Amino acid sequence: MLMYPVITFGDQAHKGSRNNLIGLNPSADLVNLYSNEKQVTENTPITFIVQAEDDKTVPVQNSLVFYNALLQNKVKAEMHIYPAGGHGFGLNNATSKQHWFDWCRDWLDANGLLSVK
Repeated sequence: MLMYPVITFGDQAHKGSRNNLIGLNPSADLVNLYSNEKQVTENTPITFIVQAEDDKTVPVQNSLVFYNALLQNKVKAEMHIYPAGGHGFGLNNATSKQHWFDWCRDWLDANGLLSVK
């Protein structure tokens, strides 16, 4: 489960994360290595993503490129993008009556991740 995730270290990177992890002037190879959308394979775990379109901290394109990479690799995924809510809204996005954790619970259940073994 990913909420407002930092995924890419390319053009849409969260600059603070990129700078702190790989420095101010990383090589193209290092940027590619740390850009998670470029690391997705058919073995990537199923993924649930939540973000707000108006996130000013981590651009929503991070979620979009990762979701697209999951689809290209036939990895089961579900993504919910709120139109508003910014970054760090936690369990309750005050701009919506919809609750992402309800969607997430249903997703977990539908994928057999809540069943007792």
